[in-house]
Amino acid sequence: METIKNYLETMFANMPNTPEVKKAKDELLQMMEDKYNELTAQGISENEAVGTVISEFGNLDELAEDLGLEKEVNEANTRQENVNRRFVSMDEVKRYLSYRTKSAVFISVGVMLCIISVIFPILGGISTMISPGPSVGLMFLSIAIAVGLFIVNGVLSRDWSYIRREPCQIDMSTAEYVKNRLHSFRPVNAILLSIGVLLCAFCWVPVAATGSAYMTVILFLMIGFGVLLIIYSSMTSKGMERILRLNDSTTISGTYSDGAQVEYTSKTAEVIMSVYWPTITCIYLCVSFLTFAWYITWIIWPIAAILHKIFSTAWAKEV
Repeated sequence: METIKNYLETMFANMPNTPEVKKAKDELLQMMEDKYNELTAQGISENEAVGTVISEFGNLDELAEDLGLEKEVNEANTRQENVNRRFVSMDEVKRYLSYRTKSAVFISVGVMLCIISVIFPILGGISTMISPGPSVGLMFLSIAIAVGLFIVNGVLSRDWSYIRREPCQIDMSTAEYVKNRLHSFRPVNAILLSIGVLLCAFCWVPVAATGSAYMTVILFLMIGFGVLLIIYSSMTSKGMERILRLNDSTTISGTYSDGAQVEYTSKTAEVIMSVYWPTITCIYLCVSFLTFAWYITWIIWPIAAILHKIFSTAWAKEV
C-alpha cells in the first residue's frame, strides 16, 4: 500500500492545492485501497495487486472527468509546460546538504579568522613573545586563509547553482527525510545560536573586569567564535529550509514542506526576514566597536528579538 500512496502523491504533486483537489485525492486513494484489498483477498500477490491498481487508476488525465478535476488537470498540465521544474532526487539532496555543511564550515571559519586576525598585532604590541613584524604577517596570513576558504566555497557552490536559480521539485519521501533531519538539528541549532549570541553579547566582560590589554585578545576570540557558531548553525538550517521551499507552494507538493518556515505576504518581507539576524549581528558589532559600550550594547539582542516577533507576525501570510 505504501507504493500506491507514493504513486498517488506523484500523480497529484503538480495539482493545485485546493479543497476540491484534496477531496478528489482522498476519494481516489480510497478507491485504490478498496481495489487493492479486493485483489489481495482473491489471492493475488501484493506486487501484482499494486501493478493492477496503478494501471487502472494511475492516469489522472483519464480520471479527470470522473473526479471532477478537468479544469485543475488542464491547469496543472499548462503550468508544467510553461515552467519545467527540475526533479531533485533524494541522492542529490543528500549531497547538497553535505555540501551545505562544508560550506557552513568554510564560511564560518573564514569570518572567524578575519575577526581574530587583529589579535596578532595586539599581541605584537603588548607581548615580548612575538615582535610587531611577524605579528602583522600572521594577521595577513589569517586573512589570506580566510579568503582561500571563501574561494573554495565559491568553487564548490557552482555545482549547486541550479538549486538557487532553477525551478526545482522534490517528492514526498525526500521532503520527509529533510524535515526529519531539520527537526533533529533544531535543538543543536538553538544551542549553537544561544552560545554564539551570549559570547558576542558578553565579550566585553573580561576587559571590563580586569582592564588588561590581554583581555582585548579574549574579547576578539569570543566574538570570533560566537560569530562562527551563529553563521554555522544558520547556514546549516537554511540549507535544509531551502530544499523544503523548492516545491511550488500553490500545488499539492507545496504542502510537503508545511511547518518548515513562515510564509510572508511579499517577497520584500521574505528578503528582510532572511537577512534579519545577520544584520542585527552586524549592527551590534559596529555599534559596540564604535562606542566601546559593551556593557550596554547587549540590549540590542532582546530588542531585536521582540521586533523579530512583531515583524514575523505582522508579515506572515494567512492560511
